[in-house]
Amino acid sequence: MSAPARHEVEEGQLLWTPRPEFARGSNVARYMDWLRRTGRHEAADYDALWRWSVSDLAGFWSSIWDYFEVRCDTPYTRVLGGSGMLDAEWFEGSRVNYAEHLLRYEERAAPGETVFHHLSEVRPLQTLSWQELGRQVRIMATQLRALGVRPGDCVVSYMPNVPETAIAMMATTAIGAVWSSAAPEFGVKTVIERFTQIAPKVLFAADGYVFGGKTFRREAEVRRIVSELPTLERVIWLPYLEHAAPLPDLPGVLGFGSLMDHPDVPRASFRYERVGHRHPLWVVFSSGTTGLPKPIVHSHVGVLLEHLKVMHFHINLKPGSVMFFYSTTGWMMWNILLAALMTGSAVVLYDGNPAWPEADFLWELAAATRTTNFGASPTFVQMMEKAGLRPGDKHDLSALEGVLVSGAPSTPETFDWFYRCVKQDLWVTSQSGGTEICSGFVGAVPTLPVYAGEIQTRALGMDVHAWSDSGQEVFDEVGELVVTRPFPSMPVFFWNDADSTRYREAYFEHFPGVWRHGDFIRINGRGGCYIYGRSDSTLNRYGVRIGTAEIYRAVEQVPEVADSLIVCCELPGGHFFMPLFLRLKQGSQLDQAQRERINAKLRQDCSPRHVPDRIYAVEAIPYTLTGKKMEVPVRKILMGWPLEKAASRDAMTNPEAIDWFVRFAQESIDYQWRSAPG
Repeated sequence: MSAPARHEVEEGQLLWTPRPEFARGSNVARYMDWLRRTGRHEAADYDALWRWSVSDLAGFWSSIWDYFEVRCDTPYTRVLGGSGMLDAEWFEGSRVNYAEHLLRYEERAAPGETVFHHLSEVRPLQTLSWQELGRQVRIMATQLRALGVRPGDCVVSYMPNVPETAIAMMATTAIGAVWSSAAPEFGVKTVIERFTQIAPKVLFAADGYVFGGKTFRREAEVRRIVSELPTLERVIWLPYLEHAAPLPDLPGVLGFGSLMDHPDVPRASFRYERVGHRHPLWVVFSSGTTGLPKPIVHSHVGVLLEHLKVMHFHINLKPGSVMFFYSTTGWMMWNILLAALMTGSAVVLYDGNPAWPEADFLWELAAATRTTNFGASPTFVQMMEKAGLRPGDKHDLSALEGVLVSGAPSTPETFDWFYRCVKQDLWVTSQSGGTEICSGFVGAVPTLPVYAGEIQTRALGMDVHAWSDSGQEVFDEVGELVVTRPFPSMPVFFWNDADSTRYREAYFEHFPGVWRHGDFIRINGRGGCYIYGRSDSTLNRYGVRIGTAEIYRAVEQVPEVADSLIVCCELPGGHFFMPLFLRLKQGSQLDQAQRERINAKLRQDCSPRHVPDRIYAVEAIPYTLTGKKMEVPVRKILMGWPLEKAASRDAMTNPEAIDWFVRFAQESIDYQWRSAPG
């Protein structure tokens, strides 16, 4: 069904319905047919399938294992053990390897069939075949073994989004070592805070990166990082900026190219290290805006089962698909992008500025690579819309089937922009999850319609609900996102958290025994979901909780507004103060008339409770390295916290942005807030 052209859209408005052949040919439809044929389960529709998947966990997850023919040394003794969520044990007795399943399609790929399209501001657009990727992973894995890397050892990376980083990850996990990655734009302190917690044995590092035409060399930063990692035995150096440059004088340094300059290792004779059901796959880190980032450990078997499910059923990738998602190596979406390989899909790797040299550059890349599934953040879409771009008019996007928007709540206008400006017959999806699970709680299904601003459904196997503060389930109203039953990609533990204290405090303290994710969610009668931002940045006006996403949606429709941030600060005597901060477009000014227009829009589009106490113009809105607005740190700073306790500058994309708020708090708190309305 084609979507009509429109410039105004209401939340929940029907925008697209899948063509019958698209729905019938989807992976989830084929899986439902298989369930029916094998007598495992008969579901009339997706909602019935979801309900079975969360009520019969053993039946559902064992069907995933069998449907995808998971390769395993030993049969598992039971699908799920333990008494609850915190001590859940998945597929006990099994021995699997995640990387083996990433590369399994190599066995049936056509000679020369592309697995990577890769481009950066340093290198031109090139391709890599399945056969060549498998060959390079096997060589690197064999060399890591020769260097003494053993199962359970930690291998870390400070590299850009290039094929060498993917090869290093797959080689590391292929031999049972534990992977962790930081993007090269991360500051030294941020990297050290992460890697010192896990005592790595090997570091992969590049000499720098290029962003927006500017070169950023990283040799000095690597030296400082290495000096703080006493357990390091080897540094594997990638001369990315200068291919022929000599190796730096670092302890135990080896060239990436020299390790690859070894004989081929035939696929038939290579041994993947199949590991036990709790063996660590990788360590991913929370954003670390305050305190040490949480070192979150996932298992091979847990992530394997989850990624088989989400990449096939919720993103609908297949052999012949091409997936792109703009990400750096420091965000879990990089891991998700590489997970596409287990479907036989090709992926597009891009390292550089997404809007350079032209604002629509990524759409040019999508056209050149015949991308079928395009991923980006809502912020990227807002930038496209405010620039007045219509990529569908300029680029050949005939191969494009679906769009994945992730990283922050999506508005109805975000959805509508894709249909108006990219393509009318398009499966536009918003999906939401987190680093903690390296996947999504709520997401998309290709058999369901798309409604404006609405996440289509709860993901299979994810027993997601909206709860009130008192722990009661609520429908069609905003509540806490909770998960009431275990799922395989839960962390198996946090590194250096032997008694699970940090793990329990992070997710299980608010509702004992139930995962509280920290997001606001509303689930409507048809099972559609809306995410309203972080519940720990909640706005509380006259006893009514408000999600920040509602305010951003209204405010950022104002033509003069480029970006916004809002917080609510509790004051003595039960009062509160809710300021709104705006970054205005160049040439715009915030005068009293503009303030009144914004307040009127919030009052009309949302409610009187959404109207801020004061509005301020700022130079920039602070963001984390993973693209999230720093609402909680800003709120803490305005409440009087010192910067070093409220936020880590190294965890920000634009550290200078937080300085304005520090000055504002120092100059304003004494004489402005005492009389703030409440």
